[in-house]
Amino acid sequence: MQEELVKSFMAMSQIMESDWHWLHRKMAFIATDAALVALSLYLAFWARFDGSIPLHYIAMLYLLLPFALAIKLLVFQVFHIYRFSWSYMGFEELFNIAIACVFGSLSLTALLFILHSLPAVSGFPRSVIAIDFAFTFLGMAGIRLSKRSARYLYSIRNGCIHGQRAVVIGAGEAGEQLVRSLKQEERSTYWPVCILDDDSSKHRVFIHGVPVLGSRDHLPEFIKTQELNAVLIAMPSAPSHVIRETVELARMGGVKDIKIVPSLSELYNGEYRVSDIREVRPEDVLAREPVSIDLESVERFLKDKDVLVTGAAGSIGSELCRQVLRFTPAKLLALDFDETGLFNLEKDLVRLFPKKKVQIIVGDIRDKARIHSIFQKERPKVVFHAAAYKHVPMMENHPAEAVKTNVFGTRIIIEEACQAEAEAFVLISTDKAINPSSVMGMTKRMAEIISLSLGIGASTRCIAVRFGNVLGSRGSVIPTFMEQIRRGGPVTVTHPEMERYFMTISEAVLLVLQAGAIGKGGEVFVLDMGTQVKILDIAKELIRFHNLEPDKDIPIIFTGVRPGEKLREELLTAEEGVATTTHRQIYIANMNNRLPGEVLQMRLKELKDLIGQEADGRKIKETLVEIIQGSETPIAEGLSHIGLLKQK
Repeated sequence: MQEELVKSFMAMSQIMESDWHWLHRKMAFIATDAALVALSLYLAFWARFDGSIPLHYIAMLYLLLPFALAIKLLVFQVFHIYRFSWSYMGFEELFNIAIACVFGSLSLTALLFILHSLPAVSGFPRSVIAIDFAFTFLGMAGIRLSKRSARYLYSIRNGCIHGQRAVVIGAGEAGEQLVRSLKQEERSTYWPVCILDDDSSKHRVFIHGVPVLGSRDHLPEFIKTQELNAVLIAMPSAPSHVIRETVELARMGGVKDIKIVPSLSELYNGEYRVSDIREVRPEDVLAREPVSIDLESVERFLKDKDVLVTGAAGSIGSELCRQVLRFTPAKLLALDFDETGLFNLEKDLVRLFPKKKVQIIVGDIRDKARIHSIFQKERPKVVFHAAAYKHVPMMENHPAEAVKTNVFGTRIIIEEACQAEAEAFVLISTDKAINPSSVMGMTKRMAEIISLSLGIGASTRCIAVRFGNVLGSRGSVIPTFMEQIRRGGPVTVTHPEMERYFMTISEAVLLVLQAGAIGKGGEVFVLDMGTQVKILDIAKELIRFHNLEPDKDIPIIFTGVRPGEKLREELLTAEEGVATTTHRQIYIANMNNRLPGEVLQMRLKELKDLIGQEADGRKIKETLVEIIQGSETPIAEGLSHIGLLKQK
């Protein structure tokens, strides 16, 4: 008890010390502005009368001075002028100071109009108000810019010592923010020497004192002539081939330190800062189309709501948590049974969103009692269900485990979401659920069927979102290939014609959020993944990414198609077709055939009994096929080649 009192006293002392420091600082600012207001009014009279103020107007000056001080300091307080940081003064702060000065001058003018009949203020020269405004604004802006100017001059003198000489590629908004951020850092790792941009209209201009010298084509020669040590790519919306070309040009110039600003889909705070730049990743140079979403509709969907993410420690789940927190939910509930993954996730979320409310929950979606308790206690309004077993070959060997998690775990989450009257349930599905040839694909297709069937008549909007592989997720080809390349090869590809859809994790998750925002319930949304990419081409590109040659420095070998794999994935069956939505990269699969609820429950009980009896894997697969076939007849064509359909 005594220890707690000591801690409380120390905490209160720290708060009081902080408040006293802030009050002392604010009073110093007010005193400075008071002196400035008085000086500006005197200089306005002095300038109006060419340096010789008549006695009548000196008396008028003394009379108006207390009113000017009271009015202007009050206006400055109302406009929060004393909350500005002098170290990071920018256009927005200067604009607010200008508006505050305008209101101060107008208020003083109004007072003079009210008092104009008094002899003491008769004949007041109106030009004094305009001159006073100019002196006040210039003085306030100048004083507040002084600290930043001093830091800037210090950086010019010491920038080359404390930071590597860098070129910024891109003179757009991201480039401007990056240059500004680099110059504001007291001891930045990089010092911007010049900027390159392919837009010739930007050449020969200066951005925060840094010249735009030319286009990217001249990067190798600029690296040598300007003695550059680093290349910072600030083109977040540029196509992947432009990023790839820029990386190659930088390497031609002999620079190894190449950084890139993240894409908008990765950016959580809305502004590019030095801390955001990162190493170039393989997914930055692989062909893909950047996504765009309606941020306002997603914010309306999530703002001030409790949001639950299952499978939160996984690749998709953790990115869902980060992206959800961008849109200011009331609380984020992150659920997973991987306590180490949750520990790492919590540290990351606290670093990125220190002021957001995050609750970490350890639990298994297959534990009905635990999940029921969570939903009844927290009652989340939006549920993103990302928990699933996803590795195709592994699930071929353990079909019962796949069914327990992907089928029955999903049913538990949907039932509890509906019972807790959540507004929306969003299932993360996969392209492998279409004409499934694997246990993993079948169980995810079952999850879709359950989502659509149990959502009928419920107040909860139940929807599913299908997309293909995500670049860089755990167990995907890129981390596997990268590890093989680091070991010196060989890089293993299953088949030379193997193709897959790819999208970055952040882009896929943003589209999932968009689908959740526009969904009305009962839809299966399909993300436009672009064109399929050959796995062999990805392997070759990754080898070149490391300045190596395929089949020369790093061999590529073919290992054969694994159980359950297809050469090409599908996002739709031929019979489904799609309907468009308000978003150009999201479609709705036309799901005409639904499995009645009572039939579904009967078949699920049959499947559960098989697992309880520890039936062999083939029997479980056959039952999955029968259920899926009963839901949508066209599925039979996709399953016939694996020999699981019963002969009629």
